[in-house]
Amino acid sequence: MTRLSPSRQFAVLCVISLVIGWQPLLRTFELALRADEYTHLLLIVPISAALIFTERTVLTPPLQPGVGLGLSLLIIAILIGGYSRWAIGSQSDTQLSVSMVAMVIWWIGSFVLCFGTRIARQFLFPLGFLFWLVPIPAPVLYKIVAFWQQWSATSASLLFSALGIPVTQNGVILSIPGLTLEVAQECSSLRSSLMLIVTTMVLAHLFLRSFWRKTAVVLAAIPLSIAKNGLRIFTISMLGTRVDPGFLHGNLHRHGGILFFLLALFTVLLLLWLLNRSENQLDGIRKSQPA
Repeated sequence: MTRLSPSRQFAVLCVISLVIGWQPLLRTFELALRADEYTHLLLIVPISAALIFTERTVLTPPLQPGVGLGLSLLIIAILIGGYSRWAIGSQSDTQLSVSMVAMVIWWIGSFVLCFGTRIARQFLFPLGFLFWLVPIPAPVLYKIVAFWQQWSATSASLLFSALGIPVTQNGVILSIPGLTLEVAQECSSLRSSLMLIVTTMVLAHLFLRSFWRKTAVVLAAIPLSIAKNGLRIFTISMLGTRVDPGFLHGNLHRHGGILFFLLALFTVLLLLWLLNRSENQLDGIRKSQPA
């Protein structure tokens, strides 16, 4: 191992993780292909790899391996992996999540061991971003979906009220003149909401420098994702009651989520542009001040 370049050492350690942990990784990707709520898992490794690849010039020698921290993370990954295998049911959602936590920590530890802590700090975002690869356990996911359902219904109710349309809300059930609807799990649009949050994190990392501005944009994506769901419910309900009842079960209802996702994404891009502009203006003021 010591005669290999840092990149080849890292590749060897990653191959070891794949040989040992191929089953949870395969289950994770199968879950992403089978369940809409986990679709975003397919994007995590390619995005993280692309972010590291674009800055690969800093990975050239001389490099100082991070032996202490790297080995510590590898040991932690082994302990967590062993716990997931022998202390948790082999087919449970929790076991899969814990196993993937172990694999991600192994990858991060391998990176630190091979390239050093200084380089790892430069790649802190793409390395930390890998934790999105950990599937949300089903019990936690159900609570998140219920939260999104409730607030999507509330968001739509507020839109109805703002436009003077009588509305009654009972949990996730909304009643307006001529229509009573239930905001089902599918209507929570959790898949597009998670995709919006993940996309916002990447864009904030690429176009903003301030940690607080990045955090503000990502936090704004959460209510924005709920608001887009409320707008979708409101739009389909109004078209179905005022234009054509076919809208309630037509293509806009089944496949129109992309339109509202793009609208939310445009809002995120606008917010990013404003914050990036404010950063540049602040930098200009600082440079113009005498030292």
